[in-house]
Amino acid sequence: MLKLETPNGEKNVLLHACCAPCSSAIIECLLQNDIRPTVFYYNPNIFPKEEYEIRKAESLRYVKSLNLDFVDADYNHSDWREQIRGLENEPERGRRCVKCFIIRMLETARYASENGFTLFTTTLASSRWKNLADIFDAGRYAAKQFPGVALWEQNWRKGGLSERRLEIISQYDFYNQQYCGCEFSFRKSK
Repeated sequence: MLKLETPNGEKNVLLHACCAPCSSAIIECLLQNDIRPTVFYYNPNIFPKEEYEIRKAESLRYVKSLNLDFVDADYNHSDWREQIRGLENEPERGRRCVKCFIIRMLETARYASENGFTLFTTTLASSRWKNLADIFDAGRYAAKQFPGVALWEQNWRKGGLSERRLEIISQYDFYNQQYCGCEFSFRKSK
């Protein structure tokens, strides 16, 4: 398993999680490195609402099995749609995705700031379908808005985590979605 140290030596981290499949191996790795994550589930991009609820339930099921804290942030898809207005026809990995990362990282950094976390990271950095530079740019931008909070720029694709992720998906029989989450990626996946 990947050996980790947080940039500031912190042993508690706020982990923005997009779904159980993406977060499972990351959470396991954090715990094996004596780093306790609080899972922050904020994904207003997910559509339809039923899809959101399935993904949230799977994340909660995994987090509770490990006796960790789970923060169920507000689902406000209409606000998310308003914030990405004009970007609906952007390609995957385009400006819409960048804006979506910013929206989610800002809320994660805000929660971290208001709840005593000095460090946050995101499971978005585990997806081979996402641009790491865009994710980290969004996270750094969000962290700058909240003094005392920093982004942990960890590439969660390495160290055997992708392989372990597949094992955990099978072990827990996780629902494993076939698209990023928003209605625009859903249309592309059909």
